[in-house]
Amino acid sequence: MTCLRLVLGDQLNARHPWFGRVDDAVAYVLMELRSETDYVRHHAQKVLGIFAAMRRFGEALASAGHRVVYLRIGDPRNRQAFGANLRWLIDELQATRLERMEADEWRVEQALGEAFDASGLPHAVVSAGHFLLERDEAARRFAGKVSRMEVFYRELRRRHRILIEPDGEPRGGRWNFDADNRARWPGDPPAPAWPWQRHDLGTLWAEIEAAGVQTIGKPDADAFGWPLTRREAQAWLADFVARRLAHFGRYQDAISGRSRTLFHAGLSFALNLKMLHPREVIDAALGAFGRGEATLAATEGFVRQILGWREYVRGIYWARMPGYARLNALAARRPLPGWYWSGDTRMACLHAAIGQSLALGYAHHIQRLMLTGNFALLAGCDPDEVDAWYLGIYVDAFEWVELPNTRGMSQFADGGVVGSKPYSGSAAYVNRQSDLCRGCHYRHTRRHGERACPLNSLYWHFHVRHRARFERNPRLAMTYRGWDRMEAAERAATLAQAERYLEQLDSL
Repeated sequence: MTCLRLVLGDQLNARHPWFGRVDDAVAYVLMELRSETDYVRHHAQKVLGIFAAMRRFGEALASAGHRVVYLRIGDPRNRQAFGANLRWLIDELQATRLERMEADEWRVEQALGEAFDASGLPHAVVSAGHFLLERDEAARRFAGKVSRMEVFYRELRRRHRILIEPDGEPRGGRWNFDADNRARWPGDPPAPAWPWQRHDLGTLWAEIEAAGVQTIGKPDADAFGWPLTRREAQAWLADFVARRLAHFGRYQDAISGRSRTLFHAGLSFALNLKMLHPREVIDAALGAFGRGEATLAATEGFVRQILGWREYVRGIYWARMPGYARLNALAARRPLPGWYWSGDTRMACLHAAIGQSLALGYAHHIQRLMLTGNFALLAGCDPDEVDAWYLGIYVDAFEWVELPNTRGMSQFADGGVVGSKPYSGSAAYVNRQSDLCRGCHYRHTRRHGERACPLNSLYWHFHVRHRARFERNPRLAMTYRGWDRMEAAERAATLAQAERYLEQLDSL
């Protein structure tokens, strides 16, 4: 009797109960598939990183004595889809039972459910053993009215006794130190470089190219830097806690041309592949706080990203799919400008964010939300195109986390499920948070006229065209009062400037 246990590329959890005991009647199956490389066009480093991490995980399982069946992308037996491969593997290995972990993406869950049902074999689905809320509970939690993230976050803080006093109140008397964590980075303290690993993945990259996989961005196959094993991911975590956590909170919303990574952790790739568990990441930060190596504000700001936001968006995703992926509350239809795939724009902030994304497969959350996302929102770009771009370009992007962040928080296409208002900003925001405006072709102080920053006129154009929806939103009342106080001629010139820019987005 043989049980086939399927392990996906984002299920590389060495601590899963499955792997605690060697059983010769169990074969672990890992597959590199065109169905997974081709549903959007992914960054080269994303494809490289996932396949390389899968190969190392398969090798580790085999070294521990487990029976492993590994299908490489170029294997002539590989039918390049879950169901097609399972059909011949069942016959080849004379399987009598199938098992799998819950998939994180709705698309994959449906494909695997259909494939397992079609097999005619007894089968079972188990928890991936990764998140702090089980998937069913997360989906139930958000099936009705969605509370704001802060409410959910406080609930989990209390449940898991994280930064909580014995009486149930928050450590330091405050739940949220976000107001302390919005500083512009002055260049000091210096931002330490990430502990890039420098793997040579040239052979794997040649296999990927030979298989016909189409990618975007730079592969850096001869010096690939992202962590590929649990041990390497643990080293990244230790480096973050020791060298960057102390300043993470204060500068987490800063943008700088002098540092691509500032004090950010860079742990989302390892977390989303499950090489690290969110609780161990949280505990590492809490340990630094307990030793006096990080302030409460820095620690709480980081914990909120993992315990709060990451679990929150996953719950919304599983409660609202598949319909969530079709929402377009603002009826946005404009194509993304072509420079989203090249970085060839004269806007310094977007040139830097997109160029960095193409080079590293990474940009931090404010670059994603308030630069690339903000521009797409203001320009009225189709959320289908925005989703595909974000899902493809970032190494840490999987639909469960990408979709609520882009279609929800960034583009307001969900009509306010994730956020109570659009995250829109003019050049004043970018100038306040970054050092990029000074060297830009455009002038951040101008709404219209020669070399006026496109973000300014597009900001006002967005709010004017959606006034019926937003003017009663108390968080936007000041915006509309500011618009109404402008002289009529100033308003007209601003809107005319925006119309000209919207007609020539590809040349900005």
